[in-house]
Amino acid sequence: IKALIEEVLPGRFKLDGDLVKVLVLTRDQLQAVIANKPEGFGDQPEKYHSDAIFLMGIESVQTMAVFNPREGVDQIWPGEGVIYSQRLSALRTKSRLNRIMAAPEYKSMTIRSWSTTTKLLELMKEMDPDSGIS
Repeated sequence: IKALIEEVLPGRFKLDGDLVKVLVLTRDQLQAVIANKPEGFGDQPEKYHSDAIFLMGIESVQTMAVFNPREGVDQIWPGEGVIYSQRLSALRTKSRLNRIMAAPEYKSMTIRSWSTTTKLLELMKEMDPDSGIS
């Protein structure tokens, strides 16, 4: 399905270029991203902005070198197909997260807030409530 979407999208929409990267995750894969989060990650939304940086065709260990977290503001952790990023909300304007946009690896990432990530799993469960995933 991923290859089909990447092929069809440029012809169906006015895009800035022909390159379209699509990330398709199964419910089990998304469940694993959430289940394997670092301890405490996403648990204090009033204090931290938390994001899941999904990787497309690149490894989290090599991608970690692209990040230059600001001490006291940014925290990052590698995961399977994802990098977990957390910024102190009160100091988020001092975050260095946006600097990754200049890196070539950025084209192989898609970033979702933690609340969006968990909501996507909830929606998947609603579509198939008999899946056995809680």
